[in-house]
Amino acid sequence: MLVGLTGSVQAFDGQPASSNPIDALELTPTEALRTGARQYYSGDKAAALTSLRYAAENGQPMAAWKLGEMYASGDGVQEDDLKAFEYYSQIVREHGDDRPDAPDAPFVSSAFVALGTYYLNGIEGTVPKNESRARQIFTHAASYFGDAEAQFELGRMYQDSNSRMAVRWYNLAALKGHIGAQARLGETLYSLGNSDKKKARGLMWMTVAREQAAGSGATWINDMHEQYFAVSTETVRQLARSLADGWLQQNRPDMMTAQQLPSQ
Repeated sequence: MLVGLTGSVQAFDGQPASSNPIDALELTPTEALRTGARQYYSGDKAAALTSLRYAAENGQPMAAWKLGEMYASGDGVQEDDLKAFEYYSQIVREHGDDRPDAPDAPFVSSAFVALGTYYLNGIEGTVPKNESRARQIFTHAASYFGDAEAQFELGRMYQDSNSRMAVRWYNLAALKGHIGAQARLGETLYSLGNSDKKKARGLMWMTVAREQAAGSGATWINDMHEQYFAVSTETVRQLARSLADGWLQQNRPDMMTAQQLPSQ
């Protein structure tokens, strides 16, 4: 019996898939995906490769996406950007026009972003840099799938040449909660601002990003906020803090509640 697609989406969302071993002679592509997930999370990544390849070769985009991720990071295999590029290309070629609300859409969208990044940076000796192609791919993921990471990447591409377009894409990603986009949106708005109110709006987004940032990726956001906070007037600082608190209260009530808890 085929495992439903809804169940298969959970296979690589961080939760180990639970299923019994399946006779290879009766393996369907969806069952191969589930088996590959089970093998991956049990630590048998060599066996997972076989199952995932079978699933990917027979139309399972999530399997191809996972293989791309494994080769891109050297997870259980020797790192190989070209192989990762080929798996992401397969997904885009076979599923690029799938509906944006389809169960596998997040994996298809992620493949677009990964492929766009490879075109943006190139792969030495095999894939030349192609900024135009990268922008085209990011734009499809950003517009058709509404992918926040693609929107962020487009903002970065436009930031130095077209501030209006940068703000547009950063804003879309920021509203979805993309912390990097929130920080860059704030930086761009602040730089464009010709009044205390507009500068406060920029500092507000940098504050929102700083409040949510954590780990090694937080350093550049903290540094950015400190830089612009230092040159802001007290009026701008106070207004930005008020705006940030209002945004967090509406969009991240969990953070505001945590701030109100008494310290131990």
